Amino acid sequence: MSGKYDDLIDLERPRYPDLPPMPVENRAAQFSPFAAVVGYGDAVEETARFTDSKVSLQEDAVYELNLKMEEIIRDINDHPAIRVTYFVPDRLKAGGRYAEYEGAVKKINEYNEVLIFEDGTRISMPEITDIRRIEE
Repeated sequence: MSGKYDDLIDLERPRYPDLPPMPVENRAAQFSPFAAVVGYGDAVEETARFTDSKVSLQEDAVYELNLKMEEIIRDINDHPAIRVTYFVPDRLKAGGRYAEYEGAVKKINEYNEVLIFEDGTRISMPEITDIRRIEE
């Protein structure tokens, strides 16, 4: 069978003394699919990311939390060391995550409902689900 390009089929690829051959990994990359829709991959990844729902506390849990908060307010001059569990709302989608923080309380801004710790960390009081004193 004789073809139009039979004279080229057995030729070696050109080699240049000042240009080394391209590594196989780089050659393969030029044939990979391109992103036809910019940002689509990021959107799919964001949709797949899980978030927790915020749990509403029962009435007795709210009462316990208020008692603990009153105790912290009473002892604020001693900068009580506490461990706080709180909800962090997600900025991009519904839900969020629960986090814990340990530190000494510096002051409480009751007007803005914020706990302020000695290192400057601020935690919104309505997001707090648990407070535990750390005994030294």
